[in-house]
Amino acid sequence: MEIKFHSTNYNTPDVDFKTAIIRGQALDKGLYMLNEIPKLESTQIFSFKDLELFEIGNIVLSKIIGKIIPEQNLKEILGTALNFKVPIEKISNNDYICYLDKGPTCSFKDFGARTLARMMEYFLESEDKNAVILTATSGDTGGAVAQAFYKMRRIKVVVLYPKDEISDLQRKQMTTLGQNVTAIGINGKFDDCQRLVKTAFADSDLKHINLSSANSINFGRLMPQTLYYFWSYSRVVENKGEKVIFSVPSGNFGNLMGGLIAFRMGLPVRKFISAVNENDEFPNYLETGIYKKVEPSKKCISNAMNVGHPSNLARLIDLYRGQIDELGIVHKDPDLNKIHQEIVSYSIDDNLTKKTIADFYQKYKKIIEPHGAVGWAALQKYREIYPENNNFKAINLETADPAKFPEEIISLINITPKIPNSLEIIQNKEEFPNQVEVNEYRDFKKFLRENF
Repeated sequence: MEIKFHSTNYNTPDVDFKTAIIRGQALDKGLYMLNEIPKLESTQIFSFKDLELFEIGNIVLSKIIGKIIPEQNLKEILGTALNFKVPIEKISNNDYICYLDKGPTCSFKDFGARTLARMMEYFLESEDKNAVILTATSGDTGGAVAQAFYKMRRIKVVVLYPKDEISDLQRKQMTTLGQNVTAIGINGKFDDCQRLVKTAFADSDLKHINLSSANSINFGRLMPQTLYYFWSYSRVVENKGEKVIFSVPSGNFGNLMGGLIAFRMGLPVRKFISAVNENDEFPNYLETGIYKKVEPSKKCISNAMNVGHPSNLARLIDLYRGQIDELGIVHKDPDLNKIHQEIVSYSIDDNLTKKTIADFYQKYKKIIEPHGAVGWAALQKYREIYPENNNFKAINLETADPAKFPEEIISLINITPKIPNSLEIIQNKEEFPNQVEVNEYRDFKKFLRENF
């Protein structure tokens, strides 16, 4: 039976997978979420230890997609999208790191962006249509999306990024491409970029443009992020049904939602640790039961997590039978007791992030980047508070390559991180200048109407 998707705002009809992917955001500004989450048998999940990542993807994603993408086409999409390594390394005792930074843009966003790009291309080709992708980025999403959709014949991409809050390499991954990719730096925060994008989606004046999203507000970006949970789990457990802890660096909460969906599909998880930086709206919410956005969002060295109101919180709250809208207004409280059973959340400030990077290198002679360091620090905090869980294995997700943050790494451990080839080739490439100055939504709307 085909799974339908509802809006987290509940003011628009349910849709099928294809519509959810092509549309990106629901018409009522909500996010599309599964009406039901399919289950996998524990024996099948344990058998993933013998499969490649794309083979796990075929099994997991076909449960959600159904027959809307034929089996052979799905195999081709995943085979070309997920063609990079996902190393897992034991660091100490029961603590592991899963490195999600080996894709073309050296970020975990490659999993979702590359898969979504190929799915959208498949759907647009089948209907002989074109689309314009709007994406807001706090650091890594923009580069992953720009590279994933680069030179696609039916798709044009516009990326908005906060000028002063991303690294040079993160910017160059977007601004050196040209062709069908336009990158626009704005004087503001990621939340400002996100607001502009969401407003455009809901603007009836722009209906003639087939707008869609490649942020994790698009379920097609989020869905492939379930796969590295199944993958990493299968590589560390020894027994069927063995439970593990996941420490998840969390910004816009797409990373965590991927894990929660995998959990609902049957992945045995003892606890999710939602590790945030100084943008601490979520741990505060869990502690007080009162949701309050961080406005403006705080600027931290783990820049991809500088989000004061995570979009995917709408899906998380929905998963626990509550409702929160795009403005951060809670219309129905979720089951907070259930959330507490499954998730803990810690805010790690920049001082502790820096200390963790330095201590990690001194102890293990390995470089950990700022987002991974936030996750690692949160995991150690959890270990201290709940020593009764120390026998459970834990997987910390490293989400970006340290070479994206050379200034921080050099200042903390006096070592220049090795630059992967995919980043090295863009270092001296010419950047395309900002096409337009965007200060208000009207500026962005004018740009879209004149160019698309």
